[in-house]
Amino acid sequence: MEKAKVYFTTEITGESLQKIFQALGATLKGKVAVKISTGEPGGHNFLQPALIKGLVQQVNGTIVECNTAYEGRRMKSADHWEAIKEHGFPEIAPCDIMDEEGEMALPVTGGKHLKENFVGSHLKNYQSILMLSHFKGHAMGGFGGALKNMSIGIASSHGKAHIHGAGVPEDIWTADHDSFLESMAEACESVMTYMGRENIVYINVANRLSVDCDCDSHPAEPEMADIGIFASLDPVAVDQACSDAVYNSPDPGKAAMIERMETRNAIHTVETAAAMGLGCREYEIIDIAALG
Repeated sequence: MEKAKVYFTTEITGESLQKIFQALGATLKGKVAVKISTGEPGGHNFLQPALIKGLVQQVNGTIVECNTAYEGRRMKSADHWEAIKEHGFPEIAPCDIMDEEGEMALPVTGGKHLKENFVGSHLKNYQSILMLSHFKGHAMGGFGGALKNMSIGIASSHGKAHIHGAGVPEDIWTADHDSFLESMAEACESVMTYMGRENIVYINVANRLSVDCDCDSHPAEPEMADIGIFASLDPVAVDQACSDAVYNSPDPGKAAMIERMETRNAIHTVETAAAMGLGCREYEIIDIAALG
């Protein structure tokens, strides 16, 4: 299989986000969903409106989210809207809680655990997606990047429990761990098939590298320095590249991130997605500074 292309820059600015998107050479058609994490109130590591504003407006995007499956200020739409407003996202673009009016089931092909993936019903209103992910650690997934954003992020509140429980929502916090990781990859398959692979692009911003997710209202402070921005048309390659960048970092503070990733077997979601044919773990890094 030909290596995937992963574009990279160490510069984390609004301008470099726009440049790296342009380097991809992709055209997002129709109504564009920009999938981010709006961030649990109390946390402050989520991608800031000032950082993403230029790119979101460049693609004429709508910022999309779904409600959470855990107690907090993003579990119910009314509270979630307040959180979105507090974090400043409506000031830069239209916003949409995609499961505010319910969910729809997408068939999963080739899954061991999931036959269906339940996503916000508003997904049907979009023709393409900019998967704009904050790469960081995660208490359950080990790390969160493009694959987690596409699976858990686009799933409805019930759909999140369905993935976490490996097909049994009632087992949301008790399911076999690797089965949960595999279920995330299976959910990704359904979204990619539904939208069309050519209609999704992936950008991971590896900054504020806390071991905790933006879903945590009191995340640990990052122990390692920012790495940069990674972009690809391949979700497997972009997450693999981010994981490799943590391991390859000269920063001794990476130990906490590596410990979080390894104790949760984080790479297994990438392995499963690759085995399902969702992308390639072999990639070449293209520094956009060299492109002129």
